[in-house]
Amino acid sequence: MIIKVEGDKGDLDILFVTPKGHSKGIGYAAWCEVEKLHPEVKVWETVTPYFEKRNIHFYVNRCGFHIVEFYNSHHPDPNDSKTAEQIDEQFPEGMFRFEKRL
Repeated sequence: MIIKVEGDKGDLDILFVTPKGHSKGIGYAAWCEVEKLHPEVKVWETVTPYFEKRNIHFYVNRCGFHIVEFYNSHHPDPNDSKTAEQIDEQFPEGMFRFEKRL
């Protein structure tokens, strides 16, 4: 897991669980620990590719995030100039941005 915390804002950059560990509560337990370790964070943010249904289920249904934006070639992330290139090349279907407000 890679996170960044600045004041009351947190970014989840990567949360990886090996496929053999899927559906065993490992990712959820890890996320719960992050929230406990950083009670000062009031807004968490992350992104995931449009096609990653498992990730969408995990963030929305398990961890309580909300989908707040859909980045695609017609609507790139205004805060990241590299996003448009990444979406076109790596994620042509786009990416969702999630927020969790505590």
